Amino acid sequence: MAKKVLITGGAGFIGSNLTEALLHKGYQVVVLDNFSTGKPGNIAPFLTNPDFTLVVGDIRVKEDCQKACEGVDYVLHEAALGSVPRSIKDPATTNETNISGFVNMLVAARDAGVKRFLFAASSSTYGDSPSLPKVEEVIGKPLSPYAVTKYVNELYADVFQKTYGLEYIGLRYFNVFGRRQDPNGAYAAVIPLFVKKLMAHEAPVVNGDGSYSRDFTYIDNVIQMNLLALNTTDKSAVNQIYNTAYGESTTLNQLVKYLVEDLSQFDPKIASIEPLYGPNRLGDIPHSLASIEKAKTHLGYDPQFSMREGLKACCKWYWENL
Repeated sequence: MAKKVLITGGAGFIGSNLTEALLHKGYQVVVLDNFSTGKPGNIAPFLTNPDFTLVVGDIRVKEDCQKACEGVDYVLHEAALGSVPRSIKDPATTNETNISGFVNMLVAARDAGVKRFLFAASSSTYGDSPSLPKVEEVIGKPLSPYAVTKYVNELYADVFQKTYGLEYIGLRYFNVFGRRQDPNGAYAAVIPLFVKKLMAHEAPVVNGDGSYSRDFTYIDNVIQMNLLALNTTDKSAVNQIYNTAYGESTTLNQLVKYLVEDLSQFDPKIASIEPLYGPNRLGDIPHSLASIEKAKTHLGYDPQFSMREGLKACCKWYWENL
């Protein structure tokens, strides 16, 4: 019998890509989403699939979590309010969603007898730790309310494992990008935001002098990591936190250069656009680069897409879909 997997936030960017991948591999998939940031269009193609079930609900509501967890073997918890700036503007709602909602899901998963609880952790947890590359066991103090919530998720998962025996794996995502990432709204991620600007022949605004760097991670690598974490039978690999990244650093200045290069293949006018520079953003980590050795060793992780390969595929998708 096919494994039944609940994906919270399944109408979002990462969640809908995971939903598509799991359905393709023959899993039964339940999606729980309140569409606060997720898009109905992201899951529209799956609505007629007999292996797909949509539960419209909110992780902040215990009953919605309980309903979604009924008969489920595994949980992929992707639902959260992302964005460091949003959390600085409204820490209370970020806390309510990312911590209270997370605990609701843990309780519901425990009560439903879920076999394993996978969740989206975050590279923001490394906070003010200056060490590079980032290794899972060395973290600093969080620099934003969002980072606090994601670190607290890791602590709660560990406590639920020790107290109730709920098996977990946390995946610290590093700047995930790819198809279906929303370029609109006040808290759009940097890659879709810059793509949208360049396609409109507008200059992207870089925070700071462009020297800040990130380990940009293509969505298909994240899908691979989730599937490995979902299916591992190695008991030493569970109840662990793993970096989910490519293991390569790119500055914001390099990012703009690559995007101009890739998008000007479709529109030569983009080649002459230069970025503008603004102030550094409050709560931002200057440099982010992951060690992926732990994931390679324990899960057999072998990311297939470099940042450049992912970016080319991403630009093509935006050109065809925006």
